[in-house]
Amino acid sequence: MVQKNDYSTRAKALISRMTLDEKIGMIHGAHLFQTKGVERLGIPPLTMSDGPMGVRQNFEPDHWMTPEHQADQVTYLPCNSALASTWNRALACEMGSVLGEEARGRGKDVILAPGINIKRSPLCGRNFEYFSEDPYLTGELAAEFIQGVQKWDVAACVKHFAVNNQETRRLEVEADVDEETLRTIYLRAFHKAVEKGHSYSIMGAYNLLQGEHCCQSDFLLKKILRQEWHYDGAVISDWGAVHDTVKAAESELDVEMSVTDNFNEYFLADPLKKKVESGEISQACIDRKVEHILILMMRLHMLGNEPRKGGAYNTPAHRQAALDVARQSIILLKNEAQTLPLHKDRLKKVLIIGENADRIHSNGGGSAEIKALYEVTSLLGFKTHAGGNVQVDYLPGYTSWKPQNASDENVNWQQDSLENGGGATKAKAAEDHELMEKRARLRQEALQKAKEAYDAVIFVGGLNHDHDAEGNDRSDMKLPYEQDLLVEELLKIRSDMIVVMYAGSPVEMPWAEKAQTIVWSYYAGLEGGDALADVLFGNVNPSGKLAETFYHDMNDCSAHAVGEFPGGDHVRYLEGQLVGYRYNDTMHVNPLFCFGHGLSYTTFEYSEPQRREENGQTVISCRVRNTGSVGGSETVQVYSRTDPAQVFQQLCGFEKIYLSAGQECMVEVVTETEHETAHEEAAVHFAIGSSSADIRLTV
Repeated sequence: MVQKNDYSTRAKALISRMTLDEKIGMIHGAHLFQTKGVERLGIPPLTMSDGPMGVRQNFEPDHWMTPEHQADQVTYLPCNSALASTWNRALACEMGSVLGEEARGRGKDVILAPGINIKRSPLCGRNFEYFSEDPYLTGELAAEFIQGVQKWDVAACVKHFAVNNQETRRLEVEADVDEETLRTIYLRAFHKAVEKGHSYSIMGAYNLLQGEHCCQSDFLLKKILRQEWHYDGAVISDWGAVHDTVKAAESELDVEMSVTDNFNEYFLADPLKKKVESGEISQACIDRKVEHILILMMRLHMLGNEPRKGGAYNTPAHRQAALDVARQSIILLKNEAQTLPLHKDRLKKVLIIGENADRIHSNGGGSAEIKALYEVTSLLGFKTHAGGNVQVDYLPGYTSWKPQNASDENVNWQQDSLENGGGATKAKAAEDHELMEKRARLRQEALQKAKEAYDAVIFVGGLNHDHDAEGNDRSDMKLPYEQDLLVEELLKIRSDMIVVMYAGSPVEMPWAEKAQTIVWSYYAGLEGGDALADVLFGNVNPSGKLAETFYHDMNDCSAHAVGEFPGGDHVRYLEGQLVGYRYNDTMHVNPLFCFGHGLSYTTFEYSEPQRREENGQTVISCRVRNTGSVGGSETVQVYSRTDPAQVFQQLCGFEKIYLSAGQECMVEVVTETEHETAHEEAAVHFAIGSSSADIRLTV
């Protein structure tokens, strides 16, 4: 294996032969998603792409328009929130591998993924791109994802470093968070992405921290990333996140990217050249950045005649992987009357209600938008699985339609975002009597239809990328489009109605106690509809677990109860480390559905807890038995505390297992209780459970 010192020696030899112009060309965008290379030295450009849910479509080099005849349709992958709900490390690696192979197949060098910011508030518009409210779970899955990507000679670019927890005024807002909380909650997953995932690149965030923009921060990039974590990968700015030539040049940032086409006017372009020529900035600053870029290229086998993987996209294996993730991501929240699974031989007529049942989600979300090869909606998935002996009727029940401003067609939201602070809190929709009348008609039509003799009624609602989107935070957790009213009225007619929610973040469910059956799906990729049908019909036993807390309302969330969101110029993280379930458990606030919750069509019994020390780590084990009549997967979760009087408020290990009906096995969970701010010599106590609230054993 080539050592990094060998890379460094080769890089410095190349740098010694480069002109100042050639060096500067490598450290800033020359296209919207590409830097310059040095052709005479055999150094190619560095080509990047957005990619949380698949490789984004191609754009023209200098404006946000898509060229014709690109044939750039790709596998639309489940979002990171869906992946996190699988609690499956192997699937995380597999999904990363799909993304890496497709990126390479599309000729990309860097894929701008995964997003691993902590879900501080359910209102953040980009939450669907992130994994969890928990840093341990996020780090474990992200590290596997990164390794999967980089198998294909493509660099993962972990983002957004750091505390990028809101879209509102994201270019200007400063996160006010104490250092212990910063390290314990908001940096821990990034550390694991570097230390365990070995991410070749990392993206800085838009916001400020300790008075510095993150992409120019000495504290983040130099003190923590380079000095403490010994990171030698490339640091890339978010698009438009650089604000000062001198600070950016002297920082540990390596590449400046932006959303405008004035490439030579970027801070690390002509303005930098002038300051070097005047002696204000040392050329050594540039050399260090170029060295990091060249090392990245060497790791990707981009230099010389080294063989490099070619990748592929839209293969059958990729589509199967997307289906596997989608199946394991679906969460059965309630099944009180055992309505699920449905039995096809008992069904003659089924009514499906809800716009989301027949809505495409791949084409929205901001930079996460995907030009998908196809997308199976839940309506299509259900119909194809039900077969010709089942009559499936459909009504939208509500509409998300809104009047469009014709002038908006020529405005690119990415360029516009630099002028509006980077994002905003989504304004509540003004009352539109025509629209309200339309929804009333659709609602009455659905209610009347639901009174007919159907064997099953299924409502499919939730959010869409009008609400889950880059550049906007939600103003509240309420379901839009008068869905709550529709669901309430439908449940009066059919108390056994199956409620399915599609969304990227939790929503209020004021009707949850009345609903017997609730199924949750995040944006589940091109096979999401098939995956849902598999679960509803029992072809797949649901095994998804919540990777975030579902609140009754946003005031149960610590960022809103004791902190600030979205705040003003400064957002005070007054909740400290009490994020998500840590706050609810500590303050005895009962959530709607707790962290780690997810039901199955079978049941599991836990027994024989054990604890041992091995190679400096604590291993927790227990016996798990499938006590039901069908096979299924269970995620054994281990939580820790350092004070016997405390609640178990910190996830420190998990393992997902599959057991056939009646089968049992011993499950071993290697825990991780120590991190940068761990208290030394503290006695650690452990609890084992099926969720943060469903604790079965202590040890």
